[in-house]
Amino acid sequence: MEFIRINKLCGSTRNKILIVFDGYPDPSILNRISKDMEVVFSKNEKADSKIKQFIERSVNPKNVVVVSDDKEIGFFAKSYACRWVKVEEFIQRKIKPINKKAEPLKPELSFSQINKINQELKELWLRQKKNQQIS
Repeated sequence: MEFIRINKLCGSTRNKILIVFDGYPDPSILNRISKDMEVVFSKNEKADSKIKQFIERSVNPKNVVVVSDDKEIGFFAKSYACRWVKVEEFIQRKIKPINKKAEPLKPELSFSQINKINQELKELWLRQKKNQQIS
């Protein structure tokens, strides 16, 4: 969330930012929410369902930009005339290299791959902690 705010990935501060997570709130995330962001946790349902509900209830879906690598969500958004952008494209489009002459660095891993690896590491770490507590 800080990455989005610091790099002004959503443009104007008047743009509403809605971030949807699967599951229940993590207190460490709640402490980092800024005034211009709304964070929703799907709890017992999938985040995809929450995103679809938001799109369906949108007064003017043409003004909605959905950032997701999920093709089903993307096609759903497009069917409502929303703009669909994949995560990597969204990030790359906004972040400009410091030296304009230099070619932007291409990471060996995409943002989505890095995110997936971080999630897997977090799950492994949590399992290890749980096993230590049982022992």
